[in-house]
Amino acid sequence: MAAQAQQDSAVDSVHDSVRDREISVEQAHLDRVYRRLEEKIHEAEFLMQDAARRGHVGTPGALAERDAQVFRAGIHLNRLNNEFEDFLFGRIDLLLGRDGQKGADGAYTAVEPAEGAVRPDDTADIAETLHIGRIGVLDEEYAPLVIDWRAPAAAPFYRSTPVDPGRVVRRRVIRSKGRRVLGVEDDLMRPEITAYLDGEALPVIGDGALMAALGQARTHSMRDIVASIQAEQDLVIRAPAASVTYVEGGPGTGKTAVALHRAAYLLYQDRRRYAGGILIVSPTPLLVAYTEGVLPSLGEEGQVAIRAIGSLVDGAEATLYDSPAVARAKGSSRMLRVLRKAARGALEPEGSPNLLRVVAFGRRLELEAEELAGIRRTVLGGTAPVNLLRPRARRLLLDALWGRSGAAGRHSDPELAAELRSSFDEDVSSEDSFLAFLDAWWPELTPGAVLAAMADEKRLGRWARRILNPGEVRKVARSLRREGHSVHDIALLDELQAVLGTPARPRKRRELDPLDQLTGLEELMPQREETQWERAERLAQERTEYAHVIVDEAQDLTPMQWRMVGRRGRHATWTVVGDPAQSSWSDPDEAAAARDEALGTRPRRRFELTVNYRNPAEIAELAAKVLALAMPGSSAPTAVRSTGVEPRFAVVGDGLASTVRAETARLLDLVDGTVGVVVAMNRREEARRWLAGLGDRVVALGSLEAKGLEYDATVVVSPAEIADESPAGLRVLYVALTRATQQLTIVSGDRDEPDAAGVPDLLRD
Repeated sequence: MAAQAQQDSAVDSVHDSVRDREISVEQAHLDRVYRRLEEKIHEAEFLMQDAARRGHVGTPGALAERDAQVFRAGIHLNRLNNEFEDFLFGRIDLLLGRDGQKGADGAYTAVEPAEGAVRPDDTADIAETLHIGRIGVLDEEYAPLVIDWRAPAAAPFYRSTPVDPGRVVRRRVIRSKGRRVLGVEDDLMRPEITAYLDGEALPVIGDGALMAALGQARTHSMRDIVASIQAEQDLVIRAPAASVTYVEGGPGTGKTAVALHRAAYLLYQDRRRYAGGILIVSPTPLLVAYTEGVLPSLGEEGQVAIRAIGSLVDGAEATLYDSPAVARAKGSSRMLRVLRKAARGALEPEGSPNLLRVVAFGRRLELEAEELAGIRRTVLGGTAPVNLLRPRARRLLLDALWGRSGAAGRHSDPELAAELRSSFDEDVSSEDSFLAFLDAWWPELTPGAVLAAMADEKRLGRWARRILNPGEVRKVARSLRREGHSVHDIALLDELQAVLGTPARPRKRRELDPLDQLTGLEELMPQREETQWERAERLAQERTEYAHVIVDEAQDLTPMQWRMVGRRGRHATWTVVGDPAQSSWSDPDEAAAARDEALGTRPRRRFELTVNYRNPAEIAELAAKVLALAMPGSSAPTAVRSTGVEPRFAVVGDGLASTVRAETARLLDLVDGTVGVVVAMNRREEARRWLAGLGDRVVALGSLEAKGLEYDATVVVSPAEIADESPAGLRVLYVALTRATQQLTIVSGDRDEPDAAGVPDLLRD
């Protein structure tokens, strides 16, 4: 035994020495990359200073050149500074390629090995080594030090497998912090051959990069998966952007991460095409906060907007939740007809005038209620936006008053008649009484004002007759009386904006550049043109349509939300990511019809993600029991690892609060990362009080807020409460059970009917 222990110790010592040597090799390369990065940063800073000097020349041409140069140099410097931390993460060692052509990034483009690359005795030489990082870095002679992860040459790092290795012999993930390499993890793609690099056998370190990445502790921010993207994920990320890319995948398959990485990839591939911006729509603000740090770490920000579905309308933010019954009514496509009627009905507020009286040509002219109502019906006869009809209403009022004046037959000469009519219109339309009447009789409506009018149950009842039932009318009206908006109200506001329209506004004069004033150029250029930087900033702020739209957790969008998102991508290409088994919307067929209308006739390209990288097999197996109830016949994704730790079942003892707190504290001692406590939506505030004082590694969240998030450990409180809170409750429970990467605890109350082992009724075989 002692001899065996001594032998094992010797093997470990050799292994550690090889690991240390390989870390030092990667450290030397990383040092070289950082030296080159510092040189590039100094170059960018010089360009910024040079651009500032050009502005001192004082000519319009010099100022325009300055603005353009500052814009380009500023973007380059910002990217370099953003990527200065932890950006080199991978390496591939390749056989000689079948062709010898080099790509734009200095790497050979061959995918398959050349004939004879592997010798008859199953030995081979490494012909090329590529390091993969967040941005590309070339040395002084334009040879690649780092290949951008989105470049074609980097694709084998993600797509190579032992079944289909291509040229890749060894794939290495490099872990670093700042400028220091902490470790390496290797995957051997061609174990059947002996490969040599610089005359020495190629070493293999660690237990595999993917398993090492999956075992890392979670924080409250999503980390990118750029170092551990798998082959089926990479196919989606690099799929051509034309038309619609539709991606389905169960919990833990990396849908959200794939969506974020795809945005960065599309910008890299065709930056000019996507200068119009990429919009990523997330289901909740929690998921936005969780993911917003990923894109800067991938080398992209500024051109990508990540917005929660409740934040898509400028000036409005969803802070409230609707009950399931109210959500079903507001989200249904039936609301479109209600809103159209409400937009027209809101033109007649309480106290709306029913008499127009003006003085013209020395006579008092009047239009009474019946004639005014006829004019209103005529104006509203079409489908044009209500606010854009105001000029027509004004014209018809003047026509009616002109007819009452009797002046139409005074002149037979057409020119004199036209001059008299023009004078009449000018006199009447400038009268205070006419202007006040028009403002009160045909006010300029805002979406908020119409939504506020719908809070009146009687008025809403008239507009929604034979569309909503009386119970729905009552509940919707009451919900609209609250301070603030729900996520479903945001879609109604957006629809109302389209129904009402926005009257044209005179364009504001731009402020002068202080530099122009100092040089006296304001006299030559009183209305200075926008610089490239200013124009990019203004368009980003004003943008309501995008070049590419990515919808995350698409299965949760209601029909009205699909209409809202569709307006932002009328001329866009799309990536739609979702999982029907996780849908919290009660009528998936209605939502699918609205989705297809939003996407139009564009061709669809479909992908399916089948591997669960988040949950251990023990947790995935338990969640599959709920999936079988929620969507019989559906298949859960396959978990790639097992921890040997079964889910824990606890029954409420001294009280729900104390039980949940005790189980949460227990998990905090067992895991290094975060613990999520998932409760029914009506218990959110209550649960936060239960967990007060346990630290910032714990978060309490409602069942509908858990979508897309993940934690080291999860406590799911009362599965029956979550399942019963809406018609889609079983699907929502399935989501809650699939958030944990390591440990899961189920807390059952009386409603759950736990058995002797504490297993609730819904989770028993």
